[in-house]
Amino acid sequence: MARTPGFRRSAAAAGFASLAALAFWAPSGARANEVADFYRGKQIYFMQSGGEGGGYSTYAQTFAPFLAKHLPGQPRVVVQSMPGAGGIRLLQHFAGKAPRDGTYLGMVQSGAAFAPLLGAAKTFDPLTIAWIGAMSRVAAVCAAWNTSGIVTWNDLLTKEYIVGSSGAGSLTETQPALLNKLYGTRIKIVTGYTGAHDIYLAMERGELHGRCGSGISSIEISRPGWVRDGKVNVPVQFAVERSKALPNVPTAYELAKDERTRMVMRLVLAPVEMNRPILTTPDVPPARLAALRAAFHAAINDPEFLEQAKRQRLEIEENPGDAIARIIADAYAMPADIIATAKEAMSFAGGGKD
Repeated sequence: MARTPGFRRSAAAAGFASLAALAFWAPSGARANEVADFYRGKQIYFMQSGGEGGGYSTYAQTFAPFLAKHLPGQPRVVVQSMPGAGGIRLLQHFAGKAPRDGTYLGMVQSGAAFAPLLGAAKTFDPLTIAWIGAMSRVAAVCAAWNTSGIVTWNDLLTKEYIVGSSGAGSLTETQPALLNKLYGTRIKIVTGYTGAHDIYLAMERGELHGRCGSGISSIEISRPGWVRDGKVNVPVQFAVERSKALPNVPTAYELAKDERTRMVMRLVLAPVEMNRPILTTPDVPPARLAALRAAFHAAINDPEFLEQAKRQRLEIEENPGDAIARIIADAYAMPADIIATAKEAMSFAGGGKD
């Protein structure tokens, strides 16, 4: 299959440039000592915006000890939850009241960074947030319970598909809304669930047909074997290119009917390139931000972490912090008419927790 232009290629190129520059910007000498002295003996709050027991919690709990290991001064890193509105609540906190000294880190749903652009949560500016790096580039999917009758893309066009969502800013709301508006699918979105675990329970009870806008890794973490054993079907994936894990599942990008729709999809698929991003507050001193980015890079490539991630079925594909900042800046610089179309298609509706 021919490669298609989009965020994946530009983000990858930016990633290589970021890694090349990392050694230059990493603190050294007096700056390194100053950063180590600051962090030594401190407690770092690592706040994740997902529900307890879900994928975000698992990623954060697994990653935190390795981040502490590679930070100068080896501070204690404590994971806390701040769910709400698909990550918007966490970003509002980080842009507002959270201390701006590098002691507060967050892991947030990637779609929340684009909420102000696409019509919701204009109370924070993602361009001012300090992005440390993203843990993966995993395509989101629509997953349907095996008794729902939803198996193929054509089924989404001809049958009602009832999915659970954790609210505005969450991909579980914006992605199915997008398919309804641009492609004519018949997806009914039920908001107000507290996270992945609640939605999966509702699927098992027959209250929902599925979840649309979550990664395969999220499903495998909470419900190991669901995909392998055929308990859920995957009719479409949200990506520019088909993932290696789902070579036979069409992408929303390739299903686009015209070039304008493809441009809109390149915008709304930007979150796929920065899955499970880690951030800190604006105005963190440059040497500390550099140290946080360097520690992120070292931790995510730590062989022991990668072995733990493999055992827990966590999909890992690093994207550096300055590449994440560029993805967001490029999205906010899109033509106004494309942004308006994407905004209308995704229909941020609000409500729910994640």
